[in-house]
Amino acid sequence: MTSLPDIRVGSGFDVHAYDADAPLWLAGLEWPGEPGLSGHSDGDAVCHAVVDALLSAAGLGDIGGLVGVDDPEMAGAASTGFVRLALERLAAAGFRPVNVSVQIVGNRPKFSPRREEAQRVMTALVGAPVSLSATTTDHLGFTGRGEGLAAIATALVTRRP
Repeated sequence: MTSLPDIRVGSGFDVHAYDADAPLWLAGLEWPGEPGLSGHSDGDAVCHAVVDALLSAAGLGDIGGLVGVDDPEMAGAASTGFVRLALERLAAAGFRPVNVSVQIVGNRPKFSPRREEAQRVMTALVGAPVSLSATTTDHLGFTGRGEGLAAIATALVTRRP
């Protein structure tokens, strides 16, 4: 009998309102000239959703259990560091990422001109392929009204042999 690999899927979701006084960090990149995202950290909704997807796939909780919004050391922190912390927690539990897919929902920034760059940054960060796509909601809801941005991530992880 052949043993099947231990493969698991997790999902993550994050949303932030726009903050015109903050720089925009999204998918590990700064987006000059765009309103930022409010949050205790840099507000990178893509990184936050990726953290939740990775942790949930391995049954290791969520971003709130990894880094607390009440922690003053996390104020303004780069969310790429949160991804690194999640990857450390995965490795300690014997897991590694296989791939991650992220859907960004919002009217801005226009994502397609920097999609490949963002995918390279996130792939290098995660250590596995990360695919990114973006859509709008045809002016429906808070993202359609231009009040904020959301990110939905799905991660596939496997247990190390």
